[in-house]
Amino acid sequence: MSEKIKVGILFGGKSAEHEVSLQSAKNIVEAIDRDKYEIVLLGIDKQGRWYLSDQSKYLLNAENPKLISLNKSNRTVALVTGESGGRELVSLSDNASLGSVDVIFPVLHGPFGEDGTIQGLLKLMDVPFVGAGVLGSSAGMDKDVMKRLLRDADLPIGDFLVFTCSERQKIDFGEIESRLGSPVFVKPANLGSSVGIHRAGSKQEFEAAVEDAFRYDTKIIIETAIAGREIECSVLGNENPIASVPGEIIPQHEFYSYEAKYIDEGGARLELPAKLSPHLIDEAKKLAVRTFEVLCCEGMARVDFFLTPENQFIVNEINTIPGFTGISMYPKLWELSGIPQTKLIDRLIQLAIERFEREKQLLTSV
Repeated sequence: MSEKIKVGILFGGKSAEHEVSLQSAKNIVEAIDRDKYEIVLLGIDKQGRWYLSDQSKYLLNAENPKLISLNKSNRTVALVTGESGGRELVSLSDNASLGSVDVIFPVLHGPFGEDGTIQGLLKLMDVPFVGAGVLGSSAGMDKDVMKRLLRDADLPIGDFLVFTCSERQKIDFGEIESRLGSPVFVKPANLGSSVGIHRAGSKQEFEAAVEDAFRYDTKIIIETAIAGREIECSVLGNENPIASVPGEIIPQHEFYSYEAKYIDEGGARLELPAKLSPHLIDEAKKLAVRTFEVLCCEGMARVDFFLTPENQFIVNEINTIPGFTGISMYPKLWELSGIPQTKLIDRLIQLAIERFEREKQLLTSV
């Protein structure tokens, strides 16, 4: 029997989506093919410290999304490039080697994990990793940059305005309302899982929303509210990506908030697959793949749309490290499309290794 591939699952992190990451990691650990892969659990706490975790006790309150937390081990570690070129884990307390990893599966949602930062580190460390590279990750994470790239590629997006913290005093509700209508959505530019997002239809709501969004980022985006169905597609692949069947989210709250996604089990109803005509299914899949390619993504992503009453798709956003929680759309849509979660995880890891081997053939000096 061939030796198992050592997969470092990197989870937790410094972002406001820390707890979502813990839920995603738990589901990947439970679904991965243990006959093929050896798991190395690397938990990152909210201060950015890395821990080598024991599989039997790496989470506290694992079954409760409201209370789930990282169970910090007594082994803080760093990933280093060994003398032979391997990727070794080294104990920070005594500099002892704690073994190696062959590939990293980052399950870090939000800043410091989904925005190109960890991808850059892993690339410098010469280690294969699952998902988009530095450019695709950073472009997909920043809603302002993402929308401008999609707009320049003639893909359909909603109207939006962007403000940095230095322009905060210039933000006027009356002017925003005249340009984007009412209500609007106010969001941090670099965050996911609906953290810090508010729907605002009055001056009071708007000012509170702006205040909260700036708590999470130095740049915010204000979007026109689009009336329509919420449709999502999963994308998988490197050079020749494919899209899953689309699904529909029917929020039971005012919108698909963080609580509706991860805390309240009745927060949304999922229509899997979405009830769409064959023509609209085909259009959604093509638009998802095109969005993935325009934003230079690789490996995996979930593309979210609005479908207007006139049956026009509007691209809302892309998520380059989509959730793998028990209710997450990314694995659910692939399961509907004929790729169960264990096989999906295997394919994502193989895509990471294939990309790494391909890039190794490139010249890095003359």
